[in-house]
Amino acid sequence: MIIIGEKLSVIAKRVREAMNSKDKGPIQDLAEKQWKEGSTYIDANIGPAEDNGEELMEWMVTTIQERVKAPICLDTTNVKALEAGLKVHNNEWGRPMLNSTSNDPERFPVLELGAKYNALTIGLTVGKGGLPADAEERAGIAAEIMARAMEYGVPLEDLYLDPLVLQIATTQDQAIKVIETIRMFQDLNDPPMKTVVGLSNISNGCPKAVRPILNKYYFLMLLEAGLTAAIADAHEMAEAMKERALVADVMAGKPLDDPKKQAEISKTLDVIFNRTLYAHSYLEM
Repeated sequence: MIIIGEKLSVIAKRVREAMNSKDKGPIQDLAEKQWKEGSTYIDANIGPAEDNGEELMEWMVTTIQERVKAPICLDTTNVKALEAGLKVHNNEWGRPMLNSTSNDPERFPVLELGAKYNALTIGLTVGKGGLPADAEERAGIAAEIMARAMEYGVPLEDLYLDPLVLQIATTQDQAIKVIETIRMFQDLNDPPMKTVVGLSNISNGCPKAVRPILNKYYFLMLLEAGLTAAIADAHEMAEAMKERALVADVMAGKPLDDPKKQAEISKTLDVIFNRTLYAHSYLEM
């Protein structure tokens, strides 16, 4: 399982302030922490960065790799910034990853960069037509992205399909559809296609105490479906792996020694699989 450490995002106030002031300390400390917790990649999410994207991505990549011997997932919609980051990426620590291409023509140039710089590339299964409704629609978009990747010279083994995880608080029915999509993606090619998700999207908008619980158990359901990689909190994922056997027992109908843990797992799985309606207080019901 590949874990792409998610903490270095412009959305986080501390990270955004460090980016704006070019303060290496917080960036390097967070990168090192994620690496030590088990992240294979470090995500460098600078957002659209329309004004200074090239300079910022170059600074982020070199700053992270000064401290951490890990490859970077370059995360921005600014294609020029992606290339700037690729030019300075230290491939001694592994191949870079690009986040992301899609079925939107504006994102096709990302495939050119993937081929040019021998980078792994995430293919987000969305286009200009809006969000996909179900697994079949996602698979159709994925097939188009796969064909385009081969045209641009990106080998299918270097392509990671992303089914787009949505908020369970507002689009509960999509949680199980993403699980179904992960299974379906593997049937699109032999050997099976690699897959990736932005895991914490599932718990966006949920109470702080609930978020890691949803993240962990959703991760395990995706893992069972064949997930290859996740942009996630490595510490949470390590905790999830420790509880994997407990989750399997609950799913098999076996009682746990800890009734509280059993209720936590059971109620969360019921929400994920849309057997009960999500509410912020679902663990207390």
